[in-house]
Amino acid sequence: MSTHASRPRSSRRGLRTLLLTSAPAAALLAGPAHADVPEGWGGQTTHTGLDALHALGLFLGAPLLLFVLIAVAVYLPAMVRGEKLLPDHSGGEGQWIGGPRQGIAELPAPDGEDSRAGGASGRW
Repeated sequence: MSTHASRPRSSRRGLRTLLLTSAPAAALLAGPAHADVPEGWGGQTTHTGLDALHALGLFLGAPLLLFVLIAVAVYLPAMVRGEKLLPDHSGGEGQWIGGPRQGIAELPAPDGEDSRAGGASGRW
């Protein structure tokens, strides 16, 4: 019975050893790439920079153009469908969800002082 218990332990130990030694071995086997430096990279001493107009166009114009394109992509379909783009703050008509279909005309009128018909009431 001890041979069966030691077999998985030894296989785990062997797997662990293999994993720990394979990474450094692969790093040692990898050699540097031998390639020539592209023309203009090696002895280039002149630095080309952006003038103010190009920098302004790149750092302000490009994000602004992207903002406008996204806004048009969002609002154009709604405008084509004829939807309102701004919220209506006019108060509107009140809605009674789950109430009578004909409005308050269907509600029974109170028949006396103890009647509960006709709406909400509260007592303290």
